Amino acid sequence: MNCPFCHDTKFKVTNKRESLEGIRRRRECLKCGKRFTTYEKIAETELYVIKKDHSREKFDVQKIKKGLDKAFEKRPVQKNKIDQIILEIEEYFRKKGKKEIKSQTIGEIMMKKIKKLDKVAYVRFASVYRDFKDIKDFKEEIKGL
Repeated sequence: MNCPFCHDTKFKVTNKRESLEGIRRRRECLKCGKRFTTYEKIAETELYVIKKDHSREKFDVQKIKKGLDKAFEKRPVQKNKIDQIILEIEEYFRKKGKKEIKSQTIGEIMMKKIKKLDKVAYVRFASVYRDFKDIKDFKEEIKGL
């Protein structure tokens, strides 16, 4: 690896933490003193999602992120807690060792994690995931809380 500014190969790591992109490292070049960020991600086997119509598509963590962001929109929940849910879900399925996952399984796990964090976000997510048709469906879900 080279410094993106002076192309020297000597630098030190000033900060390291996990993020959605992988392991994030802040580095400082020992020659020019400028700082830059690098990301490490372990190359993992491809996961596929089996959808309700039995079609297959690659597992996309961004779809999970999008669904959670929509559910937690304007809710008093810290961003890092939502990011933690995303990491936990992805890690859970990768540790399972399976190459295919049913979309229903992903949805159910997401619902459990959302429910623990925020009940309103849970009802929002459930209304889309379970395709509520009318107010009766909302009442039944809320009664179950």
